[in-house]
Amino acid sequence: GHIVRNWKVRWFVLLQDKLLYYKMEGGKKEPSPKGRILLDGCAITCPCLEYENRPLLIKLKTKTNTDYFLECCSREERDSWALDITGAIHAGHPVQVQELHRMKNSFKLLENISLHHIVERMCDSSTGIKLTRNLGQGNRYKETFTGSALVDWLISNSFAVSRFEAITLASMLMEENFIKPVGARSTEATRYSDLSEQFLDDSTALYMFAESSKKNTSSKEELQFNISELRGTIVKQGFLVKQGHKRKNWKVRKFVLRADPAFLHYYDPTKEENRPVGGFSLRGCLVSALEDNGVPAGVKGNVQGNLFKIITKNDIHYYIQASSKAERAQWIEAIKPLT
Repeated sequence: GHIVRNWKVRWFVLLQDKLLYYKMEGGKKEPSPKGRILLDGCAITCPCLEYENRPLLIKLKTKTNTDYFLECCSREERDSWALDITGAIHAGHPVQVQELHRMKNSFKLLENISLHHIVERMCDSSTGIKLTRNLGQGNRYKETFTGSALVDWLISNSFAVSRFEAITLASMLMEENFIKPVGARSTEATRYSDLSEQFLDDSTALYMFAESSKKNTSSKEELQFNISELRGTIVKQGFLVKQGHKRKNWKVRKFVLRADPAFLHYYDPTKEENRPVGGFSLRGCLVSALEDNGVPAGVKGNVQGNLFKIITKNDIHYYIQASSKAERAQWIEAIKPLT
């Protein structure tokens, strides 16, 4: 409401140039509309996250700067209304309408997208994703968010233009261990082999930040810590193939081995920015070659042999493939003295 800021049930009818709304009496709409929203020059925001406890909002701002907040009954209904209203707003521009329908099922993530940057934005106390307590399988989880809430947040912050893109991006955050599933609903989904099915755009699927992505220090302190890791003397570097922790697929990574302090970092060779996508301290690690006859437990996918394994002091297992037995031996010999 514009005078009393309460929420009222209204029956909406979308016409070519306006949105009419009717008052309901006895379960039926009155014959004459209560009001109308002229769509010419309107700006639409969907999802609109201005009300923390109302995730199903559409916001319409008219060309006279009047704001209308419309709440739907489900995300499917909200997105359907938003698409149709947007089409009506641009009805005089058929090329834009075609582009909107194309974007609905599009997939084209931003170039050079940084998952670290997304997580930093997610952790922002004022504009980041809202963390809540939730129940799952009888357990109470602190500081969680739902799958659908993350998809809404990614779209509203322009990291994705469609829900399909946002789901894929969220899956990447999970695969790279920035977020993790909690509770039966989301944990069960990770057993699927298809990446697009692992993350659920669902209000009952719970997720939380992984321990590795929690911001326990300020940005300045975190930056100094990262710089200290990279100050070590480079002992060895080269391309190896690493198995992912979530999806268990194999990716080419550039590995850099440093001493004083002893760290092993790996980089994505497809990205121009010269910052590691992962790494770990070698203190307390165990490194060993794996036999080439048969596939060891914990290893999946297309394995060519020449495998070795590194187990960190936190019991995280890294499976890595070298191009030859000789190269594998060289890496193991270089890593062992630093553990």
